[in-house]
Parts: sequence; structure tokens; C-alpha cells
Amino acid sequence: MITLKTTEEIKILRQGGKLLNEILTTVGSMVKPGVTTLDLDKAAEKMIYAAGGLPAFKHFGEPPFPGTLCTSLNSEVVHGIPKAETVLAEGDIISLDIGMKYPSDNGLYTDMARTFPVGHIDPESLRLIEVTRKALEIIESRIAPGVDWTDIASEVQRFVESSGFGVVRSLVGHGVGHEVHEDPQLPNYVINNYHLRLKEGMVLAAEPMITAGHYNVTTLKDSWTVRTVDNRRAAHFEDTFAVTKNGCEVITAE
Repeated sequence: MITLKTTEEIKILRQGGKLLNEILTTVGSMVKPGVTTLDLDKAAEKMIYAAGGLPAFKHFGEPPFPGTLCTSLNSEVVHGIPKAETVLAEGDIISLDIGMKYPSDNGLYTDMARTFPVGHIDPESLRLIEVTRKALEIIESRIAPGVDWTDIASEVQRFVESSGFGVVRSLVGHGVGHEVHEDPQLPNYVINNYHLRLKEGMVLAAEPMITAGHYNVTTLKDSWTVRTVDNRRAAHFEDTFAVTKNGCEVITAE
């Protein structure tokens, strides 16, 4: 069931989203060779608690996710588990996905992700990141009441595939607010006979997940980490959006 958020709820989401953006920006500035993904995770968790929030992902799901951040490296698309033994190296790319419940008591959830270069990266990886960023910008530019989500997905898919990259099929965006994952589902590609008419008050976590090679992915034995089947690299950008009377507001904006 899709729940429309009230003006007061969107105000709370806006406060949490701004804090979440600040936290991810700070964690992203820590990305460099020699840093471990657990270092990034610990920093994010400390900042979330200091901001008066709770980590949205920690202990989520079954088996319970062990981290505050999802730290997905190179061919990992999403849900990478932070580890002390995973050390960033020059030329890597890493996707950091973060969610927060704010305030910690009776709060609401926001969710966002970015892919960061580790030092200097190869031209294809740089273009992959830029195309994924642009895909999210396309979504932002099209969200408005009355728009069919499939029209947005079609534009994203057409742009990404014309750029020579793949759109992951088995992972989609989602509603967010009272829970980390809510209805509706937000595919980044066209599904026949799927139609979702956007309405004012919807809060959406839109997240293009784009691959350098084929879009097929697989889940590793840890039950969480999703990577590309062909081991080519992937990028992931996500923001939380509120559908407004005249368009949309980026809840996780600076």
C-alpha cells in the first residue's frame, strides 16, 4: 500500500535528509587508498548517532545486515558488507548506500547512495559514474504529479543503454518514509503493463543501478552482496524525493 506523506512528515524527512547528505558527503571525503570499508562504516555510524538518528540498515532483514553502510566495491552493485579486511586501492570505485531514521524516537526514514572513485580511475569507470549520476538527474527532472513512472523508466533505460551500459533488472527503487522499504516499486527499465501514476505526497527512493557490462547480477553466499555476473563494474546513485504540487523536492539535498 502506498502511503502519502503529510506536510509535517515531509518537514521531518527534509530535516533528516539534509543531515544524511552531510554525513554521506563527509564519509565520501574519507574515500582514499588504504582506508577499509569498516573504517567508513564506523565513521558513518558515529555521525548518525551524533545527529540524533538511528542507522536504517543495521540489523535489517534476514540474516540481519551487520553494517550501517552498504559498501559495494567495483563489481559489487549493492549491499556490500563493510569489513576490516576490505582495503580500498587506487583505481577502485565504491558505492556507499546509507539510510537513517530521524529523529531516533518515532522518526522517519531517508535513503541515499553515491559511487566514489578511489584516487585516479580508468576512463570507463569515470564515464560509468557520470552516466549513473545523469540517470538520477533525469529522474529528478521528470518527477511530478500525474507522470507515469514507466515514462521516467523508459527515458532512463534509453539514455543508459545508448551510453553503452546496462540497467539492472532485479533491483529497483522504492517508497520510503515510515519504513526503509515501502511501496511502490520503482524500476529503472520498462516493464510491460506496469504503470504507476505519481501523486503529490509520495516519497520515493529512486536509485539507478548501472553496469559497465551485462545487467545480470548474482547474490553472494553472505546472502547480501549483489555483484555483476560478468564481474564488470557497477555504479549506484540514489536520492529520496518528495512529489510536490509542481514537481519534486530532493529530500536528501545539501
